Amino acid sequence: MILLMAACSSGPFGKKVREPFRGNAYESNNRFWRATGKGESSQDNIARAKADVEAKAELAGQVNTTMKQVADQYLGQTENERAADVADKFQSLVRQVMNTDIADLRKIGEQKYFDKKQNKYTVFIAYEIKKNAMLRFMKKQAKVDETVNERQRDLIEKIIDEELKRADEEELQ
Repeated sequence: MILLMAACSSGPFGKKVREPFRGNAYESNNRFWRATGKGESSQDNIARAKADVEAKAELAGQVNTTMKQVADQYLGQTENERAADVADKFQSLVRQVMNTDIADLRKIGEQKYFDKKQNKYTVFIAYEIKKNAMLRFMKKQAKVDETVNERQRDLIEKIIDEELKRADEEELQ
């Protein structure tokens, strides 16, 4: 009877593992984009670099998805005849911004573990970016981007201003 209970305690998929940086405090919301990363390696610096890249890639994906939705919605409402061209420039701007060092990127946690049996390190990292600070940074980048013409720049700024307004309103609530 005891053997049967021990076998069932782990379930059909194995034992459930609780990783760090899970739950509401580490999920994106109205004010912040948040992401976590996990890296494993026999060298601690490589495990950390892998976790760092994974978390930043997840953040970039969230920012890109949000800005694409906002741009599509705005361009759909305005029925702009050059919507696709502006959307492409906007996506390019998002990629460019995510490839630079972001001043408001904050590490909200890092934990490192070492497994002696497998001789490997596991590192978990969590980052966040305040949405309105990121949007202001993108607006500033759009102003200095020489590949964007004035008409596109105006549209991009309107899109960002609309999203900034929404982010600021949600922050006040």
